[in-house]
Amino acid sequence: MSVEELSDGIFQIDIDDRKVLATRNLMPGISVYGERLIEEEGEEYRLWDPSRSKLGAMALKKFEIPLTYDSTVLYLGAASGTTVSHVSDILRDGLVYAVEFSPRTMRDLIQLCDQRPNIIPILADANKPQSYAHIVEKVDVIFQDVAQPNQAEIAAINSKYFLEENGHLMLSIKSRSIDTVASPKKIFKDEVRKLETDFDVEFEVLQRKELEPFHEDHLGLVAQMFVDEE
Repeated sequence: MSVEELSDGIFQIDIDDRKVLATRNLMPGISVYGERLIEEEGEEYRLWDPSRSKLGAMALKKFEIPLTYDSTVLYLGAASGTTVSHVSDILRDGLVYAVEFSPRTMRDLIQLCDQRPNIIPILADANKPQSYAHIVEKVDVIFQDVAQPNQAEIAAINSKYFLEENGHLMLSIKSRSIDTVASPKKIFKDEVRKLETDFDVEFEVLQRKELEPFHEDHLGLVAQMFVDEE
């Protein structure tokens, strides 16, 4: 077995004649969602299933992941915390604000936060960043995974509120949440154009790739934000 660090806190492990994605477990001995735990050279790793995580898929698709051990992150669309738990592993000296709209799902997220002190759960609508502006500080990275038709707008307004200048946006665009009929490629093109031209924050798209075979009709995107001074 061998362990390779792909980027800060994200690892690839050779096991059973295959390469698997993993993060170093912040809470050794505890599995979050039934994932396999592996010990190697005195460290415990949690296997990370990219078919259950857009961020995991982006890591395997060779995106430059702009997370470091001390990053501050706003995660929009946290759900029950499957991917958030891996972000928690990565941010060993950082913090993640996890926004989720569903009260039922939030109960599971709060249980996760009871185990992991670097996650702050927020029950809120990502369309209304003003409702949690008194909680969230400026962040280095926003990761967004929300099933809403106005995904580019949500990313832009949250970036304007919370993203540090020159900070990074990581966005999973779900085409079928925007239009169930139109071509996903056309939807992706339109959403990227909106992000680049339609809002009073300026983004430079650094990378974009479709997330198949892990997630059908999804586009992963990494952008950097610059503030329009006009």
